[in-house]
This record gives sequence, C-alpha cells and structure tokens, in this order.
Amino acid sequence: MKRIDLNCDMGESFGVYTLGMDEEVIKLITSANIACGFHAGDPNVMDRTVQMAKENQVGIGVHMGFPDLLGFGRRNMDVSYQDLVNYNVYQIGALEAFCRKHGVNIQHIKPHGNMNNMADHDRVMAEAIVDSSHMVLPGIPIFVKPGSELHKAAEKKGVPVVLEIFADRAYHKDGTLVSRKIPGAVIKDPKAAAENAVRMVVAGKVQTIEGDWIDMTGESICVHGDTQGSLEIIRQLRSELEKAGVKIAPIGQR
Repeated sequence: MKRIDLNCDMGESFGVYTLGMDEEVIKLITSANIACGFHAGDPNVMDRTVQMAKENQVGIGVHMGFPDLLGFGRRNMDVSYQDLVNYNVYQIGALEAFCRKHGVNIQHIKPHGNMNNMADHDRVMAEAIVDSSHMVLPGIPIFVKPGSELHKAAEKKGVPVVLEIFADRAYHKDGTLVSRKIPGAVIKDPKAAAENAVRMVVAGKVQTIEGDWIDMTGESICVHGDTQGSLEIIRQLRSELEKAGVKIAPIGQR
C-alpha cells in the first residue's frame, strides 16, 4: 500500500491578525509546518500551534522564513551564508523551546516561501539551510523539492530528506514551482488540486504549466494554509487519496 504524509503551513497568524483555519485543518493533516516569527507567527501563536499539534498527534516542523513580515517571506532577499545560518538557528531554537514547554519533539524542518524557492538553484543558500539545520537538530529530516540544490546539498552532507510535492501549486517543466506572480501558479479549485496530488502519488506524473508531463513523486504533500479554500482542498485530497487506496500517515511511519 502506498503511503503519503499530508502537511500544511500553520501558525501564520500574527497579533490580532488571523490567517488560515488552523483549528479545523490540524484535524485533517499528519504534519504541521509552524512559522517561527520571521515571515509570520508570534510567540503566542507558536505556543498555541504547538499545543494543537500535540493534542492532535500531528508531527511538528520548523517553518523558517526570511525576516519579511510585510512580504510574508515571499520576496527574494540577498542574504549571506552566515546571516542565513543565524536566521535559521534563531528560528529553530525558538520553536524548539516551545516544543520543550509542551513535551514534544520536532519532526522535520522546512524552509518557507522564497527561501525555499531560491534554494532550488542557489547552492550557497541551500548549504546554509542544511548546515543550520544540522547544527541545531542533527538527524532531523529536511523537506526538499526533488532534484533541487537543497536536495543535493542535504544528500551530500548526509542529512536525511523528505521529498515534498505540492497539491495547490503549478510546476514548470524543470520541476520548480511557478512564481505566484504568474496566473495559474496557485491551484485554488479543490477537485483540481486533489487530482493533481493523487496523480503524483499514484502515477508519479504532473502536467506542467507549459503543458508537458514530467516525473514527480514524493513522500509528503503540501497544501498551503493561506491558499483560498485550503480546508476544502485538504478534505477533497484526503477523500481522493483514500479512494485510490493510499494511506495517509506521518513521515517515517510504516
């Protein structure tokens, strides 16, 4: 039986501003990528999200991003290797502290937004992400896009990885995600997103925005918490995966 982890970005509210439907979504997923205060989130939100993950037996991931609240971490930044290492060490340490408070462990690490996208091609940035993760949490896997520089850097340094695919995002023929600035980059229709993800899990194929079919498979599917209709996308995705005989289970579960 095929198995797949279902992850979602969470804890992205800030102060009085609420983003996403975390209380409903967390009941339907197996892994949560929790914002650490740089691109989104704050101490109170981090605390509540870790507690919710514990109560629902959902794996906890560090979702570190660029220091860019206004841009939600979705703008490119010119950051040195050492700066990025320290940005990430800071964020990992912050979430780890809340995990200690609640008596749970960090399951995985996943860079957010444009930090993640830039690490598709930027070797130095990819190495900074891998090195910072390994410094603080050795042996903890990093979510990576298959074939990316981040994937290559982790394998080179012996850091475990989880191959990640995206239900609600369109791909280019080189396997990278389409920029959100381009129409059609975000798949908002629940049925289309579910079909897109199930095809990758079952057949290992995805149709790119250019119209080509490429190989694409992974061990965890992401639905972005701020995507319009994310809750319904996740519900539809779970239903279609179950119909296809795919077991939804946390990473590492056999």
